Order: sequence, then C-alpha cells, then structure tokens
Amino acid sequence: MKVQQISLTENNWSNTIDSIHIEANLFLLFISPEFNLKHEVLGALNKKYPGSTIIGCSTAGEISDVTVKDKTVSLTAIQLEKTTLKKVSFEIKDMNCSFKAGKNIANSLDKNGLKHVIVLSDGLNVNGADLVSGLKSKLPHVSITGGLAADGADFNKTFVINDDQIVDKTIIGLGFYGNDLKVGYSSKGGWDSFGIERLVTKSDKNVLYELDGMPALEIYKSFLGEHANDLPSSGLLFPLSMRNSENAIPLVRTILAINEEEQSLTFAGNIPQDSYVRLMKANIDRLISGAEDSAISANKDLKETSELAILISCVGRRLVLKQLVEEEVEAVRDVIGGKPGITGFYSYGEIAPFGEFSPCELHNQTMTITTLSEC
Repeated sequence: MKVQQISLTENNWSNTIDSIHIEANLFLLFISPEFNLKHEVLGALNKKYPGSTIIGCSTAGEISDVTVKDKTVSLTAIQLEKTTLKKVSFEIKDMNCSFKAGKNIANSLDKNGLKHVIVLSDGLNVNGADLVSGLKSKLPHVSITGGLAADGADFNKTFVINDDQIVDKTIIGLGFYGNDLKVGYSSKGGWDSFGIERLVTKSDKNVLYELDGMPALEIYKSFLGEHANDLPSSGLLFPLSMRNSENAIPLVRTILAINEEEQSLTFAGNIPQDSYVRLMKANIDRLISGAEDSAISANKDLKETSELAILISCVGRRLVLKQLVEEEVEAVRDVIGGKPGITGFYSYGEIAPFGEFSPCELHNQTMTITTLSEC
C-alpha cells in the first residue's frame, strides 16, 4: 500500500495533481463547499486515472496532515497492491429511506472476503442512526466506519463524490476485500455531562418532543441561558448524552433543528423513547485528550505499520476548539507516529464502533479514526 496525501487550492490544484507519483487506484477527496473548481478537479482525476475509484464528500473543514483548512481539497491518492475494492451507491428520497439504504448498500457488497466498509453519506437528508442500523443488520461481523458530509456550520446543502459525479441525497459504500488489509478504528469524545438525567417521554426517531413529560425545547432552552437565542447553531456547543438498554456506553447526539410551534428538537441521530439524556458541555483539554485516546485505541494493534489514518471529527468540536482545533489532529499524530498519511474532515456525524469489540454506531461530537495498512 502506497499513500500520497496532498492539499489542493484553487490556485495550485492542476500542478499538484500532476505531482502524484504513485499508481493510485483509489482517491479520497474531502472538499470544502467553498472550493469552486470541484468539477475541474474530478475531470482531471478521471482523465488521468481512468478506472480508479474516487469517493469523497463536502466538509466543515479539511484535515490534511496536521493542518485544518477551509476552501481546499484534502486529496489522498492510494495504491492498493493486495486489496480489492467494490463501490456501491444508493440514492434516497428522504430520511425515511435511511434504514432501507443501509440494507441495500450492505446487500450490494459481496460478502465473500469483505474486510471493511467505508461509508460516506449526504449529511442533511439521511438519518445516520437508521443508516447504521440497516448496514449492521446485513453486515453484523464486518467493521464499518465513515461519516456524514458537512456544509461548514450552515446546514444548507451537502454532497458526496461518486467517481465523476457530485451529488446530494446519496450514500456511498466502499468495500475492502482481502486478508492482507489491516484496519484499526475507534471513536472517542471528551465532553462533560452536567445537570440531572431526564427520561425521554415522547420522541419519534430523531425528533425529541418531551422530557419528563414536559416540552423538550423549553427544558433545553432553560439550561442554555443566553445561548438559547442562537439556536439551532448554538446547540452544537451543548449536545446530549443518551443511554438506553441497547447502549452500554452513552452516545452523543447533536441538534440539527428546532421547532418552536411543536417545542421539539431534531437531532442528527435517533433519541428513542424511554431512553435517558443529560446535557453536555465542552472541556477543551478533554476534547483534545479524547482525540488522543481515539488514536491510541485505533492504532494499538498496528503500531508503526499504519500507512493511512482517516480522521472524521464533528463540526461541533471545531466550533469549540476554534484556533486550537489543530491540537486535536497533532495529538493524533503524536500517537500514530510520523509514517502514516493523515486525511479527513469535519462532519455532521461520525460512523464507527467505539473500539474493537463494540458494534458500529452513529456518533456526534467525537473524533473517529480509521487506520489502514497492507501486510
């Protein structure tokens, strides 16, 4: 496995693509919505590398080595020498199709020799929790990682890259085949819970209506104080920790929208009725430590053999860390060493198990890491 990781700007993209010196058969592109030459970049790659697999998505910030950038493309060229690939895609109409989409993607991937699946999804028209449930229902023993595309902090329109196409309302599944591929993965947060735990007394999938029998939005606003005036964007700073009988480890859920008339909150993942939630707030040191812990867990079996680390971190973490955001990427580099290329993006949701023996879940507000190498 050979990896070349580069960053493209609108001024240098053509010359930079010409500098690729490996026989790449896979490209990962994490693209700023503000990068205006997306089609030109895709056209050049498809012309120069016909038959290669190209996937990617829009971002809330591009991770390239230990830097976090905007208005760029984080491009990773990969030459897989022993591993084969199969890419599938599914177009959805709305969030209600998410579970079916996960099942269909899983069913379309050959099971024989399937080692790992990377999933990149539209970030606004997909229920990420249902998508993951659909994938797990058909691939219970296959590791799955990935994330939901982002659009800065605007929550307006996201897209995914499917070879020569830039599309929304689409989910990409990329299957990796063969025992020579070594994969590590982990997802950690670092947020602090506060306040009392409350029972979800009325919800419908990812829409929360009542907590302890009272309007959910009213209760949520009472904790936020002056930050309530900036909802829903300020909700990225105050996610919910959720636990239920199915999750031994609490999951984090981030707000996507509010409805004043219904006094409801819409989240990036499901909030099941009869689950328990607590409000969370950021601790900058713990966020950076969470990224470090994720790297330790993802890299523990690969040691110095990793060739590539794919980092998918939540947009909410970036908003909290601000000018310190690169410190969480540097914390990952300190753990995995200087050898692996680092790429990734800031997302609207992260897909991964917590660790080696955990089921895959949709996360919010985590640093999710996937490490890849061939032996």
